[in-house]
Amino acid sequence: MTGEAAVRLNKYSEVRESIYGKHVRSSDMLLTGLIYGCTAVSLLILVGILGYTFVRGIPHVTWSFLSTASSAVKGTFGILGNIINTIYIVVITLLIATPIGVGSAVYLNEYAKPGKIVRMIEFTTETLSGIPSIIFGLFGMVFFGNTIGLGYSILTGSLTLTLMILPLITRTTQEALKTVPDSYRHGALGIGATKWYMIRTILLPSAMPGIVTGVILAIGRIVGESAALLFTAGSGYYLPKNILGKIFESGGTLTIQLYLFMQKAKYNEAFGVAVVLLVIVLGINGLAKYLSHRFNVETR
Repeated sequence: MTGEAAVRLNKYSEVRESIYGKHVRSSDMLLTGLIYGCTAVSLLILVGILGYTFVRGIPHVTWSFLSTASSAVKGTFGILGNIINTIYIVVITLLIATPIGVGSAVYLNEYAKPGKIVRMIEFTTETLSGIPSIIFGLFGMVFFGNTIGLGYSILTGSLTLTLMILPLITRTTQEALKTVPDSYRHGALGIGATKWYMIRTILLPSAMPGIVTGVILAIGRIVGESAALLFTAGSGYYLPKNILGKIFESGGTLTIQLYLFMQKAKYNEAFGVAVVLLVIVLGINGLAKYLSHRFNVETR
């Protein structure tokens, strides 16, 4: 063995001994324990909330409770009207907010030149996402309800929720577009594709997992919203007689009905509605993970 090889071997042995022989500091062990402790506390809180809600609410979730609307004449007591109202508000809000949010993100990321205007728009969207929902409800009631004349209606609630979820969809779409490599853009433009064709056929499909995740998170916020809808959509629970005419009528969602049950001290029914809401939210989260994984696989 040459002298140079022997020196390298000695240095390797010293580094190896220093790596495997180093002592674990007590501060590292303490921080690791705190991290695991915080994780355990979070899981316990989640399990406790879910467990208590399901134990109290599942016995009161019956088929009659889910398939009928409250009616003193028919002697029924259910939440079907509130479920339909929730579907109405989710669908209408997404039909309005998704094209605007995705289009705004495409413009900011692909067309607008970086500068003060873009930074101002991004700052505005971030500020909107931090405004309390009760303020959105107050604005929606005054502007959409009174000024435009829509009153307490599903359409008023949907337009108000559109303002609330636009920042979420816009920002998530922007971040998804930023993850697409620039080589995709240069390659498409280099072979003669127009910019819009490149965006439509390459960028949007590549960014679809992030876009879908943002939209599904927006659905979760719509389903769980109550303060803004209490001021705008009202608390009606009747079944729709006209599919299109229903959007101009008052319609209380599941969260509004939950609030009313608690206000009237009907705790068993309130926990039943809470179980339905938790199932919907858990289903939305599971759907988000599945679609994100599905689109990632298809993109690859």
